Amino acid sequence: MKIGLTAHPEKPGALELAAHVVELTKDRAELVLSDEIGSVGAGLPHLPLEKMSPDVLVAIGGDGTFLHSLRRCSAPLLPINAGTVGVLAEVEARQPREIDSAIERLLRGFYFLEERMKLAAEIGRRSLPDATNEFVVHSAAVAKMGLFEIAFDGHVAGRLRADGLIVASPTGSTAYSLSSRGPIVDSAVDAIVLVSIAPFRTDPRAVILEPLRTVQLRPVETSPGAVVVADGDSEYPLDPSAPVTIYRSPRRAVLVRFGSQFFQRLRGKRILPWSEEFAEEGSKLADLSPPP
Repeated sequence: MKIGLTAHPEKPGALELAAHVVELTKDRAELVLSDEIGSVGAGLPHLPLEKMSPDVLVAIGGDGTFLHSLRRCSAPLLPINAGTVGVLAEVEARQPREIDSAIERLLRGFYFLEERMKLAAEIGRRSLPDATNEFVVHSAAVAKMGLFEIAFDGHVAGRLRADGLIVASPTGSTAYSLSSRGPIVDSAVDAIVLVSIAPFRTDPRAVILEPLRTVQLRPVETSPGAVVVADGDSEYPLDPSAPVTIYRSPRRAVLVRFGSQFFQRLRGKRILPWSEEFAEEGSKLADLSPPP
């Protein structure tokens, strides 16, 4: 088995955990590390994420690290949370026993793969890298509103004056979209969520589209222009002559899971719209102890 390993390079705790994972796996699997963590795993190969080609990629950090990894590597991802929220995470770094158990399960093949919808986008004829969470279109200037034209399947639906618009996947429905009053969408569902950011003279409302739709956004009035941001990471300029078209990607995000479910992973993160005080004992996260 070939295991890839990456971590947030600026989080000492993440780098320490990466070194621990190296010790757990170096004698039992082929290891390749990302060039972003050159201080870890002396003597082992280090490559850019795009060139690693592992059977499974272990990523240690927060949701930003996981999204960064999913955009650059198509291998199934085991996300270990060493950040704050960690909605995508399967394992918590603050529980060392869980990490040891998770790596043991990984090495023994006791896991399953969860596929999630990604979004693809094009600016004119230029294809952008897929996004796992969302594409955001907004004014290029801070605190400047813009007027945006919205079209579905090539037909103009209307215009909206706002700071911007979010086109999110179900995975992204618990991220930036949620902070703009978007709905929580079960990650098992394929759908496209369209949410406005601080709309002017209208209530903030979301539209959920079936996944075969295309969404086209064009800045009609923006000064000094507009940008498209993918997963809060990469930014691309946008002008009226080349609107951005967003649609369901033919590629999928693939995550390594040991048994936890969508709503279980959201518990304790202050995301669900109800109190969790009286949650039943039976709803605890699945035990990560390796099977006998």
